[in-house]
Amino acid sequence: MKPTGEKTQKARLVLVDDHPLVRERLGQLIAQQPDLMVCGECEDVATCLQLLEKAQPDLVIVDLSLKNAHGIELIKDIKAQAPDMRVMVLSMHDESLFAERALRAGALGYVTKQESTDVIMTAIRRVLAGEMYLSERMATQLVGMLLGTRTPSVSTGSLVGALSDRELEIFQMLGQGQNTRQIAEVLRLDIKTVETYRLRLKEKLQVETTSEVLQQAVHWVQSGGKP
Repeated sequence: MKPTGEKTQKARLVLVDDHPLVRERLGQLIAQQPDLMVCGECEDVATCLQLLEKAQPDLVIVDLSLKNAHGIELIKDIKAQAPDMRVMVLSMHDESLFAERALRAGALGYVTKQESTDVIMTAIRRVLAGEMYLSERMATQLVGMLLGTRTPSVSTGSLVGALSDRELEIFQMLGQGQNTRQIAEVLRLDIKTVETYRLRLKEKLQVETTSEVLQQAVHWVQSGGKP
């Protein structure tokens, strides 16, 4: 007699996205797969880390735009808490700017939300198998970087690409309308530290005032994070 049923054989997935409709739709697509199931979902970092302990998933699917945080930092937190946890990014953000960052943070795959259901499901199964998944274009770019025939994403013409992960996180939070005090509280940083980051953003983005930094941040967020 088999001690387990079909459901226990399915790979367990946690969905992390700050849009309920996106989680619902992705959950419906996953539920149609014979080998996959959703064992939890959340919209922010703290809830996600608590959920991982309870749900014990095989894979975490992370969006980069989260409630009060950035997905890159969440990936780092996940890998710190559970080094063997497999993580895949599913995001609207342009892969030329974020895929390399996501891989460095510990993700095994990066897929944009514009891809078809078949592509997304293929990516999920590849990452579950411990393989890396990137679009052909991004994989070619990264191989070129390794071979020395292409330079990292900072040379793509985007000044945003030159920002560190933390600078990019603060840049995004500014674009989402959060002020210095709110950012400091969310990231557990001193207000002066956040102000220093804002000055650094002004230098790296080559603008004259912090108001211009804010304008660029708002435009960047509204454009979906495209470089």
